[in-house]
Amino acid sequence: MFEQLSALENQYEEKLRRLEEPETYSNAALYARLERELRELQPLMEAYTAWRTAGRSRADALALMSDPEMKELAQEEYAEANAELQRLEREIRILLLPKDPNDSKNVIMEIRGGVGGEEGMLFAADLYRMYSMYAQRRGWRIEIANLSETELGGFKEISLIVEGEGAWSRLKFEAGTHRVQRVPVTESGGRIHTSAATVAVLPEVGEVEFRLDPNDLKIDTYRSSGAGGQHVNKTESAIRITHLPTGTVVECQDERSQYKNKDRAMQILRSRLYEMEQEKQRSEIAAERRSQVGSGDRSERIRTYNFPQNRLTDHRLTGENKNFNLSAVINGDMDALIDALVTQDQSEKLQGKSE
Repeated sequence: MFEQLSALENQYEEKLRRLEEPETYSNAALYARLERELRELQPLMEAYTAWRTAGRSRADALALMSDPEMKELAQEEYAEANAELQRLEREIRILLLPKDPNDSKNVIMEIRGGVGGEEGMLFAADLYRMYSMYAQRRGWRIEIANLSETELGGFKEISLIVEGEGAWSRLKFEAGTHRVQRVPVTESGGRIHTSAATVAVLPEVGEVEFRLDPNDLKIDTYRSSGAGGQHVNKTESAIRITHLPTGTVVECQDERSQYKNKDRAMQILRSRLYEMEQEKQRSEIAAERRSQVGSGDRSERIRTYNFPQNRLTDHRLTGENKNFNLSAVINGDMDALIDALVTQDQSEKLQGKSE
């Protein structure tokens, strides 16, 4: 590990040197790339510097233990430095884990009402509100690409693009089935119902990363419509694109511009097909691993929102830290929940690396 750190430190210093060269200033693309690479390496370099400082402190404390008058104080300093070394070593191991290549990308989210009829669709609208409020807290921008509402304000489905620093790294854990337990607004007897909504999370994929063959596409235009089938406008600006080889269909109708709707639909289609290809590869690897170690897959249901008890439970988390205050999370205060998922993901990767 420390040979790797030493090599990365040399790279970091070389990039710093290059950033200060006059020819770098005159090359905007090079300057931006070096700045980005330095920004990515900086947390690791800071942790490595702190680790070496703690190591010197521990060595100094160990040397002082031979002095009877300083022994007690030296033992305290040694224990503190040793604990700091262990903490920093764990932090460094996490920082050295392979980065998710999609972490810096924007996100396409698709939320759909699931089991439970109208209540499932109302819950889908609640999830959209939760993500919108969280995006606002993080300084991200949301654009709706397609929306199909019910007359009670629920969402049959909604597709949105989330743009901002770290969007994928935080929202990638939201994919799956979200279950809700509460008394529906449509329930007159006060009984608690269980309903669900599904969330798909895709990294936004550029045209260079995944090319679409125009011959594989069927493009239709139609009039945008709102809840109850009312027409939002009278021009055929809405776009439906069908990918013929897979049967994948994407619709966009939020913009009045046919060009913008087509552009967004192509974005979403490209990301869906890219994810399908990635999932195929992951499934092949997972099938091979299951044949060797057995299945450890959890249920598709990732989370339960229990309104009567004001408790949110994430079923992927273990131990006592899997329950959260529902009121806070549903109003966009999601960081504690997502931090727990990130930490567990890192721990599982570290464990896998050590096996």
